[in-house]
Amino acid sequence: MARHVFLTGPPGVGKTTLIQKASELLKSSGVPVDGFYTEEVRQGGRRIGFDVVTLSGMRGPLSRVGLEPPPGRRECRVGQYVVDLAAFEQLALPVLKNAGSSSGPGQRVCVIDEIGKMELFSQPFIQAVRQTLSSPGTTVLGTIPIPKGKPLALVEEIRNRNDVKVFSDVMKCSEKRKWTKMPLISRFSFETCGTLSQTLKAEPLVIPGDVRLEKRELTARVLPPVLSPRCC
Repeated sequence: MARHVFLTGPPGVGKTTLIQKASELLKSSGVPVDGFYTEEVRQGGRRIGFDVVTLSGMRGPLSRVGLEPPPGRRECRVGQYVVDLAAFEQLALPVLKNAGSSSGPGQRVCVIDEIGKMELFSQPFIQAVRQTLSSPGTTVLGTIPIPKGKPLALVEEIRNRNDVKVFSDVMKCSEKRKWTKMPLISRFSFETCGTLSQTLKAEPLVIPGDVRLEKRELTARVLPPVLSPRCC
């Protein structure tokens, strides 16, 4: 059975939002959760880069437009964004090390959002991800990019692991608060919840009665409310 859960899909479909809500639910259920997510940074309505935010509240730059690399260091660039490798490693590596080496009882979750081109400039990060995936008692809840252009070695490695379940159906709300499918959000949410519930042996909760789904037959299924298909 799959032990780790990864979400994939185009930018902006809600992967990070779902990761955040799942983390909140797990924490409220008493499951130890650590890790980080990435968040875009805007200035004057324009995106100027991305930050790394740990679940403990620490924040630092991942990339910025026009960032100058330190003297003597090569430039790590993805499009217009230059990666601040030192700042990223300073925040992300201790989190992964702690998640992979914790000796406490019971299952724990490590959030890794995301494992993409920017993050993969870091060889220590690649090693830390592999170690975390192989750590007994640790479930990784992460995101990976959709296949595009040259394959990313670690991403393909993750996709092909026997202990990983990758979900590619992600939902998005329209401005009119109606679901648009990307392409089958309901199945995505239910399966993700089911995998997490089985992995973490958590008690699923019944969907609230006021939830309206695109497929009515799914209303009888069980899903923690924080992951239920309602507009975000």
